[in-house]
Amino acid sequence: MPELIEVEYYRRLAERALGRQVAGVDAPDPWFLKRGTTAEGLEAALVGASLVAARRIGKLLILDTGGPAAGLPERFATRPTLGLRFGMTGRLVLDGTAGVERLEHSSAREVPEWDRFGLRFTDGGTLRVRDPRRLGGVELEPDEGRLGVDALSVGPAGLRHLLGSSTAPLKARLMDQGRLAGIGNLLCDEILWRSGLDPARPAGSLTPAERRRLQRCLRATLEELLERGGSHTGDLHLARVRGGCCPRDGSPLDRRTIGGRTTYSCPVHQG
Repeated sequence: MPELIEVEYYRRLAERALGRQVAGVDAPDPWFLKRGTTAEGLEAALVGASLVAARRIGKLLILDTGGPAAGLPERFATRPTLGLRFGMTGRLVLDGTAGVERLEHSSAREVPEWDRFGLRFTDGGTLRVRDPRRLGGVELEPDEGRLGVDALSVGPAGLRHLLGSSTAPLKARLMDQGRLAGIGNLLCDEILWRSGLDPARPAGSLTPAERRRLQRCLRATLEELLERGGSHTGDLHLARVRGGCCPRDGSPLDRRTIGGRTTYSCPVHQG
């Protein structure tokens, strides 16, 4: 499933489209258009624009556009930003090349009906969002302020602040996108497993030493799995099945629902 790591790959892919001018917009699925965005509005706002920057906050990919503003809808003083979310099964495809080859819980089949949104460029190329389960979305001018600090950039002070004195489960707090953007189910289980912390523990109960360890493991896990090729490449991943055993100490893993998500953890070194 696309988490921070996969969307970072999408951002890097989208950078290859910078400077290209939009000739047309394909938005055949109204369900995929969010927060009042319409196919007509996308066409009016984006045709004639050029992509000038590709940014990411957590799991949100943001494409900044530029170019003459004449003829834009009244609510836009300048060319708007375009926000792309990928849900559990969405992939970004540029000129036929996908940002990632494999997603957990998705399909790599090439089915035209799964293309929920696309930009056509004047040079003949395309940028498309391919999403079999329609769980992602597209919108103009996404509210970036609704997201917390990006998980790749959070430091010790930021982590201390977002954990605070919360009594919520540690896993739920780390997956709250309004506080820490980018951490999904696979990454959270991997980070807490590496940190030796129980995902059900109250978030505010960590000692200063435990918070420092969590912050180091969070950063190191993201960087390592970016190098490996995806959120599914963690050391815990293959053991995240019923009856799985901890790769570190061989103990049978606990399988629980925490923060509404199926959670695997070791009762021994994460106890």
